[in-house]
Amino acid sequence: MTAKNSTLAHALNARVLLAPACLAAGLAIGFASATGNAATPAEAPIEHKGLAVEKLGVLEEGTLKATTGLEGYFMQLRAITIDPGGQIAKHDHKVRPGLVKVIDGEWVEGRPDGETTDAPGDGEGILEDENTVHWFFNRGDKPATAIVCDLTPAS
Repeated sequence: MTAKNSTLAHALNARVLLAPACLAAGLAIGFASATGNAATPAEAPIEHKGLAVEKLGVLEEGTLKATTGLEGYFMQLRAITIDPGGQIAKHDHKVRPGLVKVIDGEWVEGRPDGETTDAPGDGEGILEDENTVHWFFNRGDKPATAIVCDLTPAS
């Protein structure tokens, strides 16, 4: 075998050996991209723990009816703080749409398809629509606070 043929044979062997590893790495990267790099969610909590809720304002049902025509709801603005190790239980937003903006610390949001972390300066906040089912943890070492605005059924 000539030196040129020997070099070619080694190159082909290396490609054959590397191909499965590259395929596995590519599939892993593709899967992570397809899932938005969301971590596997921890088990959803069934009760609140370590929360402080401060009411910042309420638009009563009569105001919403007079200004928008919406009946049967009031709008509230709250500051919700989760202590380190605290949590907000699993809940949905079928009849209570809302917006959440973390202003201090980090809230880890769990959803059936994974977890994401929200912190001050992260995008537009958490949108809670009729399809939202989620829960939250504070895995940090200091309290984490978010401003929450939602439309809440009056009865």
